[in-house]
Amino acid sequence: MNILFFGDIFGSPGRNLIKKYLPELRRKFKIDFCIANGENTAHGKGITEKTATELFNCGIDCFTSGNHIWDKKESIDYLKREPRILKPLNYHKDAIGATLYIANVGKSKLAVVNLIGQVYMNPIDSPFIALDNILPEIKEATNNIFVDFHAEATAEKRALAFYFDGRISAMVGTHTHIQTADEEILPNNTAYITDVGMTGPHDSCIGIDKDIVIKKMISSMPQQFKPAEGGLQINAVVIEIDENTGNAVKIQRIMRKY
Repeated sequence: MNILFFGDIFGSPGRNLIKKYLPELRRKFKIDFCIANGENTAHGKGITEKTATELFNCGIDCFTSGNHIWDKKESIDYLKREPRILKPLNYHKDAIGATLYIANVGKSKLAVVNLIGQVYMNPIDSPFIALDNILPEIKEATNNIFVDFHAEATAEKRALAFYFDGRISAMVGTHTHIQTADEEILPNNTAYITDVGMTGPHDSCIGIDKDIVIKKMISSMPQQFKPAEGGLQINAVVIEIDENTGNAVKIQRIMRKY
């Protein structure tokens, strides 16, 4: 089973990259299932029915998210009824959104889970305990388990990956929008990368027009952020899973500049 995962898709520049190049990537890597972090698809902050539908229609099968999932108020009703867009599992049960997506992929199944970190983030339940608690339920359906851990701290991402090594197929990091060059298969056959990066405008401060961010940091005055446009990149990983065992076989990092 070949899974393609895109790091945070940022605004219309990121969406346009997906629309233009996803068909080619699916063919080149013989992709069976495609996931993307979508919490920044709508003008860099949030996800809407319009932006999600646009990307579903061009080949994204499922979205993970993070702390910006509810930033567009008009999307709340949509998130209540769209099972293919996941909120982090360790948010409170009353927070709106799906927490687990189990997809039929060929003759097998794939479980997709989203977690959010505690370090340098808003107060939240433990991602370790949240995933521990749901794993027995998931294992009844499949051993093929993909986790997006949306977190700030490298140490927290590494710790969670080692804790679940051998119990999940893959754990990829998101949130920092900067791709790390540490993709590996851990000792017990879980694929790992600290951060997949961002699909969108990299001539920026994590997607935002860099001059605006610099002005804010120098002046300390509020600024109206807007997405940058230059330095377009696709940041992604392709992970091959042995669908009979749930073990990761290979992880390949993708950084394409346009």
